[in-house]
Amino acid sequence: MDNLILAEQAQGVLTITLNNLDKKNALTTSMYNTLSDYVNQANSDNDIRCLLIQGNEHCFCAGNDLNDFLACPPDQEPDAFDFVRAIASFEKPIVMAVAGPAIGVACTLLLHADLVIAADNAKFAMPFAKLGLSPEAGSSMLLTQLVGHAKAFELMVLGDTFDADTALSLQLINKKVSQAELLSSANHYAKHIASLPNDAVMSARRLLKQANQSLLNETLEREFPTFARLMQTDDCKTILNGFLKK
Repeated sequence: MDNLILAEQAQGVLTITLNNLDKKNALTTSMYNTLSDYVNQANSDNDIRCLLIQGNEHCFCAGNDLNDFLACPPDQEPDAFDFVRAIASFEKPIVMAVAGPAIGVACTLLLHADLVIAADNAKFAMPFAKLGLSPEAGSSMLLTQLVGHAKAFELMVLGDTFDADTALSLQLINKKVSQAELLSSANHYAKHIASLPNDAVMSARRLLKQANQSLLNETLEREFPTFARLMQTDDCKTILNGFLKK
């Protein structure tokens, strides 16, 4: 596991830090594999009661690394899908701390968190249609449940960027704090969750999630083939290559 993903365990919390800052924490295949390993380990480790995923106070994640994304063989499922499955099936509370960009998959992953703290500099976008792609990470279901069809269509098809205040009004995040407070605030909440009676926390989360879990799994297995097909279209490749030339 390389230093593009850092992990630290303390007081019942596994903190995963995205550390590809030169590329705004853009996610590569290697990073997805490392993330999957940590998430799966945390799921089976009884000493871990809460998962915290963060970047730093300036940057959460700008989405996929485009060079890596375009290099995926057409007959191979992207490793990102395994990470999404790991997050979607994770059985313990997830806290996420967002600063700066949360674009594409970095934004849809927030829909799987139980508590999202965002800095006042956070910017969110799900520009799937603009990139020639379709919704992923269960967002076609989870976002629609959260904000309704019309707003979900606007966010994922028009794909405009929105700020932390808008994210708060959409209930995509729980709290907005200053940049300086972000990491300490998220750490505080994660440790507080880990300190609560574990059986009660796990039971509450399981009951809150149970109605959606089979539907979420079915949604993922419908989304993955559509997304993988669109990755190989001329529209998508032209758009993404255009970004790389800028």
